[in-house]
Amino acid sequence: MKMSSAVDGLLSDVTAVGELGDAHVADVAERIAAVLARSLPSRILDLLSEAAGELAHELPQGRVELHVSGDDVELVHVDDDPATPESDAELTARITLRLSDQLKARVEESASRQGLSVNGWVLRTLERGASVTTQSNGRAGSRLRGYGNS
Repeated sequence: MKMSSAVDGLLSDVTAVGELGDAHVADVAERIAAVLARSLPSRILDLLSEAAGELAHELPQGRVELHVSGDDVELVHVDDDPATPESDAELTARITLRLSDQLKARVEESASRQGLSVNGWVLRTLERGASVTTQSNGRAGSRLRGYGNS
């Protein structure tokens, strides 16, 4: 999608509102449009970045990335499902967890919705969580925010 089409459309709307009034209103609308022209691209990218993060969180596997190339912006699904062992023989380590009944019910419900066993769902969730990169400040994160020119 072209980001400039959304920006140009909004700027055109602001200008059209300015034309409804006198010369002073039109001048104010032009100044507002100039300010918006500078800030809208970064606001749109922030919004798309948040949308990509929320979509990725809802997906059973993979992630959604925001690809920006000049004026072109694209949301892309990347299937990074970790290679699952081919047999249970490869699964040798054990962990015992104590969970509340409510959390256990939510885990079972999520696994069922995704067509997985509870063990398979826990394995996938742990793989995804362990593969998130850690930022320099120690926080885990996968969102990219900001505006870039190419």
